[in-house]
Amino acid sequence: MNALFVIFPYQVEGTWVFDDERVGLVREPFVSGIPEMIDQLVKDIPDATQGFKLIFSPAPFPGYTHKLVWRREEYGGNWYYSEQLALEGWLCPALFKYFPSAPPELYARAENK
Repeated sequence: MNALFVIFPYQVEGTWVFDDERVGLVREPFVSGIPEMIDQLVKDIPDATQGFKLIFSPAPFPGYTHKLVWRREEYGGNWYYSEQLALEGWLCPALFKYFPSAPPELYARAENK
């Protein structure tokens, strides 16, 4: 299993989405608090709505900038909280395309493509 994952989110009609052909996802939307987190993650990345690189992992890695902590399961997805951003967001069951179960923590960094 990979230790680090990379996706390239972008916006379509004001909605953050991503594609990952490797796991069969096309225009998979981020919803319920996650778009607000992404807005904060990319606030210093020019033209992020056209696409940016999001690196994430269930373990800390050099250069990570944000940590999310698992809160609870709901509707097949999982709620995570960012103390740094004071925001909570729901990750849909697409999370299980990357992990066999919901990680207790997720670490991330957003950067230019």
